[in-house]
Amino acid sequence: MTTSSSYYPKEVVDPHHHFIDTVNNTFQTFLSHFAANVTYLPADYARDVIEPLAKVGVKNIEVQLQELVGTTSKLRGIRWILDCVGKFENGNTATHVATTRHDGICLLKAPEFERGLALLEKYNLSFDLQCAPIQLVETAATLFGRYPSLKVCIDHMGKPRTVLGDDLLPCGSVNPNVVMDEAELKVWRAGMTAMAKLPNVHVKLSMLGYTLPGWMRTKQRQELLKSLVRETIELFGVNRCMVAWNWHVNSAVSDADNLSQVGPDALELLEKFCWFFEGYSDEDKDRLFAGTAKEFYRIG
Repeated sequence: MTTSSSYYPKEVVDPHHHFIDTVNNTFQTFLSHFAANVTYLPADYARDVIEPLAKVGVKNIEVQLQELVGTTSKLRGIRWILDCVGKFENGNTATHVATTRHDGICLLKAPEFERGLALLEKYNLSFDLQCAPIQLVETAATLFGRYPSLKVCIDHMGKPRTVLGDDLLPCGSVNPNVVMDEAELKVWRAGMTAMAKLPNVHVKLSMLGYTLPGWMRTKQRQELLKSLVRETIELFGVNRCMVAWNWHVNSAVSDADNLSQVGPDALELLEKFCWFFEGYSDEDKDRLFAGTAKEFYRIG
C-alpha cells in the first residue's frame, strides 16, 4: 500500500484546531486539573502544521487566524463540547472532560441551550457540534431539524469510539483485533444517517484516532479507517464534508485525544487523506480540502 500521491491540494483550509493556555486563559483553567501549565498558541500551530505543508507547496490560509485573534468582526460561529453519556469517568466513557463544567448533564436536552441555539440562527452564526453518537440519535437530529437555516458542522466524524478496542493490550503489545465493534457502529450510523437528512448539516473528517486509536501502526487498521471515512463522505457528499487537522499539543493528542501515543504528523495526515480519497476527482478533493470549509465558514 502506498500513501503518497501525485495529487496535493493547492490549498488547505483547516477548520478545526486548538489554542490552549491553561495559565492565562480563565475559560480554560478547568483543564489545569488534568494538564497543568499547557500552552499551545498560533506560533506552535504554524510550526507543526502550516510550515510542513508549505514545504510541499500547500497553501494553508488558516495563517489568517493569527491576524484574527481579538477581531470579533470575523466571528463565524460557536463550538461547544457536548459529549455526554453520564458523568465523566476519567476518560473511560464517551463523556468528555469538558462536561465536568455542567456535571455530566446533556446540554442538548436543556431548554436554555436551545434558547441560545436559536440566537445563532438569528445572528447568522454557525454551530460546531461535538457529541457522542448516541446523542445524535436521541437528541441532535430532532433538535437541529427545528433550525433549518442554522448551519451545523458535526465535529470529528461523529465520534464513533474505539471501534477496534484499545490501541495496545495490557501487556503493551499492539492489539491484533481487526473486527470492528458493530454495536458502536450501528448507533453511529443511525445518528449520522439522521443528521445527513438535514441539508444544513456538514461534517468534519478529523480526530480519526478517536475512532481507531493507533491506526497508523498497521495496514489493516488504515484500510478499516479509510472505509469509515469514505462511508461518511458517501453519506453526506463532498459538498458537506471537510478535512480538519484538530491540531494541538502534538500529533498523538491531536489524532486520538489521549487514546493512543502515536499519530500522524501534519504532512503524513495530508498524504493519508490523499490516499483515502483515491478515485475521487480533483474537483471533489479540492472541496474536501478547502472548498467546503471556505463556503461553510464564509472565508474569502
